[in-house]
Amino acid sequence: MKLGIDFGTSNSAAAAHIDGKVVPVSFGDAQQFRTTVYFPEVMRDPNDFELTPALEQQVDELIESGRRSARAAGATRSQEQLRSDAIRVVRRQWMEERIREPRSSTALLQNAVYGDDALEAYFEENEGNLVQSPKSMLGYNLHPRAKQTITGIATHILEHIRLTASRQLQRNVRSALLGRPVQFRSSIGAAGNDQALDILRSAAMAAGFDEVDFLEEPAAAAMHYHAVSSERHEAVIVDVGGGTTDIAHASVGGSAAPQIHRAWGIARGGTDIDLALSLAGYMPLFGRGITRVPAHHYVEAAMVQDMTRQRDFRQHNYDAVELPYGPRLQALQDTGNTARLYRAVEHCKIALSSQPNHNSGLDFIEPGLSVDIDAPHLTAAAGGYLSELETLLQQVRADIGHDPAAVFLTGGMSRAGYIQQAAAAAFPNARLVHGDPSFGVVQGLALAAAANTADVGAA
Repeated sequence: MKLGIDFGTSNSAAAAHIDGKVVPVSFGDAQQFRTTVYFPEVMRDPNDFELTPALEQQVDELIESGRRSARAAGATRSQEQLRSDAIRVVRRQWMEERIREPRSSTALLQNAVYGDDALEAYFEENEGNLVQSPKSMLGYNLHPRAKQTITGIATHILEHIRLTASRQLQRNVRSALLGRPVQFRSSIGAAGNDQALDILRSAAMAAGFDEVDFLEEPAAAAMHYHAVSSERHEAVIVDVGGGTTDIAHASVGGSAAPQIHRAWGIARGGTDIDLALSLAGYMPLFGRGITRVPAHHYVEAAMVQDMTRQRDFRQHNYDAVELPYGPRLQALQDTGNTARLYRAVEHCKIALSSQPNHNSGLDFIEPGLSVDIDAPHLTAAAGGYLSELETLLQQVRADIGHDPAAVFLTGGMSRAGYIQQAAAAAFPNARLVHGDPSFGVVQGLALAAAANTADVGAA
């Protein structure tokens, strides 16, 4: 039996085709879980910290940076204050590096917590390592150690999926068909796709899978749509997920096997809207566009998926930033608070799909602090992504040369009205078919796995 796995940027799911039907794997009470993992660790004793020559150099660099920042803000800070702050930052970074030191895979897996429970455990413990959306980093230019870390995290998540499926299905699951986007998010061009697939394959094998294949996610969604279509017709499959947007042109339905004619994709999705909403709607409360704090600091704070940017944000010094923004930025640097803010942004985006406005309480930053966001604000924040989506849809329409009979929408972001409107406008003569936003891809993967249909060439 081959397990279909949708290893998603925002959420992950798995399913198998057994006795003629798709059987989803349950993770607790749900059929998917947030692609987030928390590794609890014991905090190292700060008293073990000693300034080595290399750390002294870091302190000196931070002192000079702090002096420049204070001068730019018109403030005066003593050498003693600058050095004390610099040592505090270097000590915190040293402790974080100690926490990240490798432990045995067995110990990490035994103590790991996944999904929304991972967030709650992290907030409760206020220490340890929280990793969100590791898929978004697979195609980036990674230092060898960072690549090893990302591979290890993916391994733990895939092993969690394999063991959960094995227990539920009462058989030792050793074969998997993993969904993959047409284009991974990447900072190294086409090489990012190869690297991402190498990492996923290595992680899956380390997780206990003996056989691993890949299938492009819009092709998997087409398999799902095919299974519920009685008559043969031409369709454009639009899969809008958290990290990527994928489109396939296919012939589906009837007794013949589905046929994928072509696929397109961009490495943009719901997390880009989250980032834009955070920057436009939430970060002004922290001084974005008001103070002299560089704009990239706010991007670092908002991108919880990027461990390097999160580390960089925690190292900045905001003592010289005017009230109330300096203390708010310092509060945002506290353990877990960027994750709390990101969750508030996510909840806001989801809420505005069905209601005109939403209020987010930010008491974890400052008592009584909140922000009101309305639906037009979200649509404006989504404008950059929507422009890219519309361009992609226009390209698909031009490449096909005509409207298909149907446009099939799936993926978590397909719930949003502005996504549906963009798809309908691109193909005005096609009927719009709403698939299962959360499970269309994984159901297709289960069907494809049973049919032994895999995009082996892309693997």
